[in-house]
Amino acid sequence: MSSINTVAVIGLGYIGLPTAAILAENGMTVLGVDVSERTVAAVNAGTVPFVEPDLAEFVQRNVEAGRLSASRETPQADAYIVAVPTPFKGDHAPDLSYIESASRALSPQLRGGELVILESTSPPGATEHMAEVILEARPDLKDAGLEFAHCPERVLPGRVMVELVTNDRIVGGSTLAAARRAEELYRTFCEGEILLTDTRTAEMAKLVENSFRDVNIAFANELSLICAEQGIDVWELIELANHHPRVNILQPGPGVGGHCIAVDPWFIVDAAPSTARLIRAAREINDAKPRWVIGQVKAAAFDVQQETGRAPVVAALGLAFKPNIDDLRESPALNIAVDLADQFHASSVLVVEPHVDALPPRLADKPNVQLVTADEAVAQADIVLLLVDHDAFAGLGERVRDKRVIDTRGQWRRS
Repeated sequence: MSSINTVAVIGLGYIGLPTAAILAENGMTVLGVDVSERTVAAVNAGTVPFVEPDLAEFVQRNVEAGRLSASRETPQADAYIVAVPTPFKGDHAPDLSYIESASRALSPQLRGGELVILESTSPPGATEHMAEVILEARPDLKDAGLEFAHCPERVLPGRVMVELVTNDRIVGGSTLAAARRAEELYRTFCEGEILLTDTRTAEMAKLVENSFRDVNIAFANELSLICAEQGIDVWELIELANHHPRVNILQPGPGVGGHCIAVDPWFIVDAAPSTARLIRAAREINDAKPRWVIGQVKAAAFDVQQETGRAPVVAALGLAFKPNIDDLRESPALNIAVDLADQFHASSVLVVEPHVDALPPRLADKPNVQLVTADEAVAQADIVLLLVDHDAFAGLGERVRDKRVIDTRGQWRRS
């Protein structure tokens, strides 16, 4: 078993860059690869292109020490970690094109004996497919000792640099030897338990973890719809029910976002369409919640128009998919803001997102949308729609009492 001294991390996004930084921090020479010139330039300047606590310090320290650098070209390395996006297509089938592109890009650099790890959350069989793509491009390496593994991340945005170290890790290998070699690499920084299995089980484990959470969120979101019909405060109801020693209901919201929970269950549904009935139902409930929120805004807008004779000003507070980060991937809040702009042509939509400096592309071309501060939004709005419970919004509850408020997170009730 050859030692690993250099690691190429392909994809310097929310998972790839922290992984690259933590490996460099623990003595590896890490060569980051990304298609974005902006990302490559940022990393080489010792900065980060997105918000993640503590990451900037890790990147700066290791770039200055010469252990971390970035390029748009895939280099030679002892090990490769592929951390590229795995979205789904319009029919919810997984899109493996990013994995295929990364595989083809690294293939010319292989000499034999390297370890290739897929970290991207993937459907069952994706690691095997990655190996097939590589060996199709390099049939001369079929018996050259290439090893393949799948090691899914299990970190929480906002705590990535902590949880990369402390969380347990699942490592699935194409062979036991491959799993043990990947374990050796992750052990350089992982203090949690490292659990070895095969690649398909590792792939499925990550999907199951997020599907479990999705099903539980769907239960809370469905409860919120029922409670709205029955005139019941859903947050009080959940608080009371959770006093049962074996009940722990999650909190409802405007939907489910992020690259993991909003996407991963569809990979299971695609793999077993006739049997994944509960998982499919949960996805449909959570995907439908934004439409219900829009319906609540429409009802409030009708009342404002009846009273004032003009189109209402709507404030949408939050665009990220969860509190206190700038990550907009699969965000129901962003989707709701886009729908508001499209459906309320005569209204002004005031968007507040304290963690971004400019409107995202999907909103930037909407003439009736402005990115404003929370103070400006609260002062001008007739309808205040709380979509994300950022800490920055917690103190606004008293100031919106004379507005029509739609609090999808229950933040102001809690505070």
